[in-house]
Amino acid sequence: MGLWREYLIEKLADRERAINYLQAILEDYQIFEDSTVVLRALHTVVEAQGGISELAKQTDIPPQVLSKALSNGDTPLIGVLTVVLNALGYQLSIQPIDSENLNLEASTDVLETQNTSTQIAEN
Repeated sequence: MGLWREYLIEKLADRERAINYLQAILEDYQIFEDSTVVLRALHTVVEAQGGISELAKQTDIPPQVLSKALSNGDTPLIGVLTVVLNALGYQLSIQPIDSENLNLEASTDVLETQNTSTQIAEN
């Protein structure tokens, strides 16, 4: 298993391959609805693309917050989102973002809001 993961991380360092991999994972999720597979795949892509510390630098989110978000199997967000989108006749998809249109600030705000909501719910 370790050799497969190392091979996968090496291949997913390529952005296009990572996009295709995540798209395949989401298509699989549409059928089997296993959110842990999606979280593991996302974690693998993050690792292949430089790791949590690199992602933390890019998003200005503390590494421990990102690590918790990518490891939290209790978060049913993707399941709920999929059900809602399916009811509306849509599905999740992975598409590359043009670097000129990349808005990490908005994405960061969403993650921080989710983290705050989780902390409030836990208290």
